[in-house]
Amino acid sequence: MRYLHTMVRIRDIDDSLRFYCELLGMEEVYRYESESGRFTNIFLKAPDDDVGEPPEAKKMGESRRVAPVLELTYNWDTETYTGGRNFGHLAYEVENIYDVCKRLSEGGVVINRPPRDGRMAFVRSPDGISIELLQQGEALPPAEPWAKMENTGTW
Repeated sequence: MRYLHTMVRIRDIDDSLRFYCELLGMEEVYRYESESGRFTNIFLKAPDDDVGEPPEAKKMGESRRVAPVLELTYNWDTETYTGGRNFGHLAYEVENIYDVCKRLSEGGVVINRPPRDGRMAFVRSPDGISIELLQQGEALPPAEPWAKMENTGTW
């Protein structure tokens, strides 16, 4: 058995790709559109992950990926997703948590749980998916503005 991917449902492809790719730094690996199923799947990888060759549309479950990917599913027919249709959170290790949080904040993303400890932060995607950011290696020394920043909302 091997872990393949995590799927989250999204409401807007452009908003989601801006968040995951432009602000978080992920990369699109593969896109699959199904006219009959009325959905689009977009597979993303973290920049440091090697995912091998993208799957062929007919063999999506038989891919030769080395690392797991994030599958964004856009259903063409509108639906409002609530907590029961998504899940807990995604987690990504980052090289410098302060730099990532600064980039996200400057991009209009609320830092729900600031990296006060230099190790962990939480943000939410445009669809309300909780994203945990973890500092690679040892925690960074406490730094402003993060050290005194209060939590905002939920994560």
